[in-house]
Amino acid sequence: MLTNPPLSLYIHVPWCVRKCPYCDFNSHAVKNVSSDQQTEFDLPEKEYVDRLLFDLEQELPKVWGRRLHSIFIGGGTPSLFRAESYDRLLSGIRALLPFEGDIEITMEANPGTFEAERFRGFRQAGINRLSIGVQSFNIKHLEKLGRIHDPEQAIAAAKFAHEAGFDSFNLDLMHGLPGQTLEQAMNDLQTAIQLQPHHISWYQLTLEPNTLFYQQPPQLPHDETLWDIQEAGQALLAEHGYEQYETSAYAKAPYLRAKHNLNYWQFGDYLGIGAGAHGKITRLDLGEIHRTTKKRHPKDYLQADWQSVAQQSVIPTHELPFEFMLNALRLLDGVPSQYFSQRTGIALSAIQPLIQQAVNDNLLDDSKQRLKPTEKGALFLNELLQRFISSPVVDNHQIDIKSI
Repeated sequence: MLTNPPLSLYIHVPWCVRKCPYCDFNSHAVKNVSSDQQTEFDLPEKEYVDRLLFDLEQELPKVWGRRLHSIFIGGGTPSLFRAESYDRLLSGIRALLPFEGDIEITMEANPGTFEAERFRGFRQAGINRLSIGVQSFNIKHLEKLGRIHDPEQAIAAAKFAHEAGFDSFNLDLMHGLPGQTLEQAMNDLQTAIQLQPHHISWYQLTLEPNTLFYQQPPQLPHDETLWDIQEAGQALLAEHGYEQYETSAYAKAPYLRAKHNLNYWQFGDYLGIGAGAHGKITRLDLGEIHRTTKKRHPKDYLQADWQSVAQQSVIPTHELPFEFMLNALRLLDGVPSQYFSQRTGIALSAIQPLIQQAVNDNLLDDSKQRLKPTEKGALFLNELLQRFISSPVVDNHQIDIKSI
């Protein structure tokens, strides 16, 4: 039976100081940056916040009566906006949608785009979690990645987060960087651990299409080195009390896991507002699950007629098993088995032959209560996921998608 999962809100702020060569996100370099001591950026903050609130108003009929579980402000570099803008934005959102009492409100921030006072302003505006894009503490690697900050600014960012009163913040760190050795990767990770973040996202650099690195690939470490880095890093994080709960996510305690990302991985619902934002909403009234995308370019998003800004489509039933597994199996402990039928509307029995084959191949745990990858399944996740793409088993099965 199809049911409403938790509801989150994603807000996209598409501007950044410089486009990094590895980045495939919808981000656009800021123009007309002042050179005085107090750096200001030529950004249409008021107009963009107005548009975000209008955007959310158009989405409201899809989610009447539901409460927001989490908010994530991503980019780009959201920390380029002033705290006053976020105070107005969050106040406007609160007037449109009720918040759960323990709502998590995260904002991405990059070292080099703020100072301690701005962090305090973000906290006062209602943001209670930061995700700081450090990537590396090695100046040579930062330069190769096109980052605008240096190691000292990265360290200062974590200290500012503590001083500003953030009860939870994440450090975003990459490994497998151009020319990186095992020792350098562990030095990065050790530095991050010493800063005592509540959460660390630690993942391997990949060369994504439509990036400069993809067009002009740098020399990355050999596979043997990448494997050594992965093993040594996971052991180091575990030694210091960071529990891995997802492919690239580590938290000091279960309550410090990223609630917003967990909702994605558990196939929850989320509204997406802002240039290039995506949304996924369960429509019990229609017995369908809808996908929404917004115009990518900021100018189009701000100026286009509203009917052309948002595009909506229904996720085909035969794609839902893969969509669900693509998210759920990233979690090392998986998800409760009943989530599959509750959040796709498809009886679990429809994909039971696929599940059993994955169990036989030691890719899925043999459990009736959870859909959970084995250690081998987590290691060969792509192989496991491929089994659920456009399965004819679902097409020929009785679907409960319209049950309410």
